[in-house]
Amino acid sequence: MFEVGYKYRFFGEDAPIAAKELGIIAFQHRNFLTASIPVHRRDIHLRKLLSQGYKVGIIGQTETAALKKVGDTRNELFARELTNLYTAATYVDHLGSADDLDPVSVAPLVCLVEELRGGMGADEKVCIGMVAVSPSTGDVVWDHFDDNHMRTELETRMVHTTPSELLLPQNKLSKPTEKMLTYFTAHSTAEHRTRIERYKNDLTYTEAFSYLTKYYTDKSKQAKASDEFKSGRLMAAVSDFPKSVVIALAHVVKYLSKFEVADALLETKFFSKFTERTHMLLNGNTLTNLEIYRNETDFTKKGSLMWILDRTTTKFGARMLRSWVGRPLVDAVALKERTDAVEEIMHTTSGKLTILRQLLKNSPDLARGLCRIQYGKCTPQELASLLPAFYKIATAFNPNDRPGFRSLLLNDVIFALPKLREPMIALLGEVNLAMAKEGQKDKMWKDLEKYPDLDSFTFDLQANESELVDELKTIRKTIKKPALQYTTWNGEEYVVEVKKNENREIPADWMLISSTKTVRRWRPPKVKELVERRAQLQEAIALESNQIYHSFLQRISQDHYALLRDAVNKLAVADCLISLSLLALQQGYIRPTFCDAETDGDVLEIVEGRHPMVEAVRDEPFVPNTIRMGAGEPRSKIITGPNMGGKSLTVRMVALCSIMAQIGSYVPATSMRMSMVDGILIRMGASDELARGRSTFMVEMQETSEILQFATRKSLVILDELGRGTSTFDGMAVASAVLQHLIQNTKCKTLFITHYPQVATDLEKKFPADVENRHMGFAEDTRIDGTREVTFLYKLMRGLAVDSFGVECARLAGVPEKVLETASEKAQTMKAQVERRVNRNRLRKCLKLLRGPMPPELSATLHDLRILLQ
Repeated sequence: MFEVGYKYRFFGEDAPIAAKELGIIAFQHRNFLTASIPVHRRDIHLRKLLSQGYKVGIIGQTETAALKKVGDTRNELFARELTNLYTAATYVDHLGSADDLDPVSVAPLVCLVEELRGGMGADEKVCIGMVAVSPSTGDVVWDHFDDNHMRTELETRMVHTTPSELLLPQNKLSKPTEKMLTYFTAHSTAEHRTRIERYKNDLTYTEAFSYLTKYYTDKSKQAKASDEFKSGRLMAAVSDFPKSVVIALAHVVKYLSKFEVADALLETKFFSKFTERTHMLLNGNTLTNLEIYRNETDFTKKGSLMWILDRTTTKFGARMLRSWVGRPLVDAVALKERTDAVEEIMHTTSGKLTILRQLLKNSPDLARGLCRIQYGKCTPQELASLLPAFYKIATAFNPNDRPGFRSLLLNDVIFALPKLREPMIALLGEVNLAMAKEGQKDKMWKDLEKYPDLDSFTFDLQANESELVDELKTIRKTIKKPALQYTTWNGEEYVVEVKKNENREIPADWMLISSTKTVRRWRPPKVKELVERRAQLQEAIALESNQIYHSFLQRISQDHYALLRDAVNKLAVADCLISLSLLALQQGYIRPTFCDAETDGDVLEIVEGRHPMVEAVRDEPFVPNTIRMGAGEPRSKIITGPNMGGKSLTVRMVALCSIMAQIGSYVPATSMRMSMVDGILIRMGASDELARGRSTFMVEMQETSEILQFATRKSLVILDELGRGTSTFDGMAVASAVLQHLIQNTKCKTLFITHYPQVATDLEKKFPADVENRHMGFAEDTRIDGTREVTFLYKLMRGLAVDSFGVECARLAGVPEKVLETASEKAQTMKAQVERRVNRNRLRKCLKLLRGPMPPELSATLHDLRILLQ
């Protein structure tokens, strides 16, 4: 985008691309194509291009007319340079911009470094280092993990982070990794495409570590370093990272430095590991099938678990809640602290909580604002919004008061905020907020004596304007017009306008600027000289003001960033806890009880549980269900029942209530008692992935393989209609074998939906203490014409349902009645055939048992039976 006057222009091969993406017209100009947009629409069009995966450079004019006139280059063309370079991940948006509607959609830049660990085909192993950076919020996440040939671990991380940009090596990663990433980027939404950027030169660990050391050393020489740098703690933290993470971090620093947003990586104490021992990681299938972040109908937030849970009032709080939802706690102490805090918020009458809510209400995006300060991109208007917000936070609580909460989490918040008091008083003591709101960098400083050059330029400008006023008096006498005032014409200030019909005598040395039928506009030589000097002083003031302003931002970042960021994080925690407490206040939500698996028994019991999202989006009352697994009850449940009877909805309810409980939320149930689960693994739905060369059944089997690999005794496993993608007997065999493995070997809690009654009866007989058959209730009636009518009760009941009512479901779908009649006849015929086979097989088994000596009359009868069965 070239800045040309009051427009930005696209030239050459960029013009048709811009025209297509922005809906503008490209036209031929001389020997090249061009397209243009107005200056005031720049940011809107820029965001649109970035969202489509483009890298956009801004070519701007770097010289001004006034200073050029007195400079060495006055006879040359105006200089233009690449002033800005952006991608979707590196564009740090303005606070409260129109496009910043989704507070949790901060898509990061993700860099991947891969190490091959040997193996071929299904035995192939790789180790991947990952660094994910969100420059606009300062969030940095790293991870180091082993992965299988399907790259399921990598896929899970991609689903969680939803990157807007991938930074990958030029010489490509392994084929399975590239295939998975290609599939992922191809399935990014049309509104936001994932960009892939490739770096040419791979770094070794030694080169990467050396580069990071040099980078941080350079920063300390520029006096921008924090205590983390100066004390050596930062380099110690980098030294502790795995080698592949260090390499990825070095590539990220190199890349972000081109965009001047690498300062997001200055404070390693705000780095977080993607997977922690205190958290359970929900994999990609679980996030999708349970609709954790978005619904699977129109892919919007409405109807998702986040939609139910998110009652936050700040954008930084919403982002933290999203992180909580994707990583439920497995640490009993941390979980109790969080749930205790939610309960205390519900019942407390403390005035401090009211103050805390008021702080959060209408608060700007402080995390994003801090990053804009850190990069030197924060405008005076934004600063005029951020500083009072931080001051309000700093002075909300008295540092000498006791917090007064039982909850350690809430007390930590109250303790952290008063620490900002002294820094904020000092910073606000330097700034005139009224002038900052108007964007006047030269007038926003309370003490100009600190800035002698700016003070001198300002004084000279005032003297210059005084001279212009004095010169006006001389002009009035010269042309004998006492009431004459300067006018502004076409952007030109201090113009003398004289009507033609006045016939006044104008001095010969005055410069004619314009002439119309009625007036002439002049500029006297002295005024021309003073106006040029004024323009030079104004530009000198602008340059000096910019330098002072950026020095002020740098000082905030250097001296106070860690303290401010810690306060924002604490406020985000408070926002999340208040959000969960608002949900808990809803009718029918209760606090779950957690049991110690070792002492109280491993149990999952939900009494009258409800599906949180379905209950919220539908007007009809939700039919609650009760389920008990473990602690005297079978740990595995096989669920059968009619199509559309509510089987999938019920098992999803169990999984969602478990996730909500381990986030620290209340759950929609009469009561809930559970031992901590370390993972929720789900295999549901039927879909192929042709882009990755995987059929429906292959996808099903690979996802099942992943579950068998990662499930432990403490996991909750949900399998929905396993084996339906192949022939009936193969499907039954696979379903039976998988469930038997989970019962015998893994011994986890399992919910198994199936339409294979034989599998259900066989496994319940084989493992009566570990498996229980349940079915979704229904009522069946026969009409006068012989067709069946099914009423779904949506209630989970004991026992087995031997019929799936597929024909009745087809009738509801509008399949022609003639087809259904044929189907019913076929169903009866096939059912009769199967029953005959079963009875025949039973008789054969009986006959085998009866072989041996017996009375002659009985022997003849058995001989006749054998002949009939042949």
